[in-house]
Amino acid sequence: MSVVTEVMAPVVERVRAYFAPVNRAAMQPTIFDPAQEGGFALSAPPAPWVDLGWIRGFARKSGTKVEPVLAGAPLTAQMQVRTEIGATVGFAFESWGKLQLALSCGTQQMNVLKTASGAAMEGSGGAGVSAVPVGTGSTATVLQLGAAASAFSVGELVAVDVDYAGAMGFVGSGVSGAYVRTALTDVDYVRRVTLNVGRISAINTTTGALTLESALVAGAPASGMKVSGVVGFCDREGSSFFQEWSAVFVAEGQQGARVVWHYPRLQAMSGIAESFDKAAGGFEAVRLAASFRALPVKDPVDGETVVCFRSYVGG
Repeated sequence: MSVVTEVMAPVVERVRAYFAPVNRAAMQPTIFDPAQEGGFALSAPPAPWVDLGWIRGFARKSGTKVEPVLAGAPLTAQMQVRTEIGATVGFAFESWGKLQLALSCGTQQMNVLKTASGAAMEGSGGAGVSAVPVGTGSTATVLQLGAAASAFSVGELVAVDVDYAGAMGFVGSGVSGAYVRTALTDVDYVRRVTLNVGRISAINTTTGALTLESALVAGAPASGMKVSGVVGFCDREGSSFFQEWSAVFVAEGQQGARVVWHYPRLQAMSGIAESFDKAAGGFEAVRLAASFRALPVKDPVDGETVVCFRSYVGG
């Protein structure tokens, strides 16, 4: 007699991707608890998970190797051991955005700042216009800029972060956007690489408040943060930094059951790539291709080394 109810294999239409920051300095990933969070609404993931939309071509591969331990005469397999642990995952994003671009390029995702008049031309954007300090009372979705708000417009992208002051190591608020090995001189460097980016949805000209379409990944701005206008994004093939994120992928079955894959630590394992798919009218859709290697964590339940948690919930 079965101790569980047998159900059909889940029939799913698509897979949805969610990513969350890893504290690089502390090597602390974001944990997803299937018992407490497994039934979340797909369009409203629990904080700090960010919904990056539907993906296609979702493919997981196990790199774990199992070898026999031989003993006796003749040699006979007495037991098995895992000699190598690994896993990879790949897919293509259906939509484009700041985080999708950063994850697919796998390295620094540069914000192309609005340039100062007469700035020298550079491949990733010239010297930026002076950043505007964020005032008190600002939140993750409302930036208080006072009279300086008039320098911005609805629909414009903004990067919100601190001045670069010569620090080395990981930089970027909320999510590490780069690793500085040698002190730099560009005061805007942190805002160039930060993922603390939003789009302006409204401007109150009376109070000088900018309202953003969605909350900044770093939350309410900290003291000393400033705002720079952003005209676009740029990534560079060949740079040395590796993005690292926690990820959750959800495939929801037609009968309500879900298969959830949680990767606590993923790093990009390939360079910048796109895929071209046939679209209506003879056009081609350009999709952001991404592939990642899973890195290990220790499960505090029993101290085992884990690269991925697969959960089945709601069945």
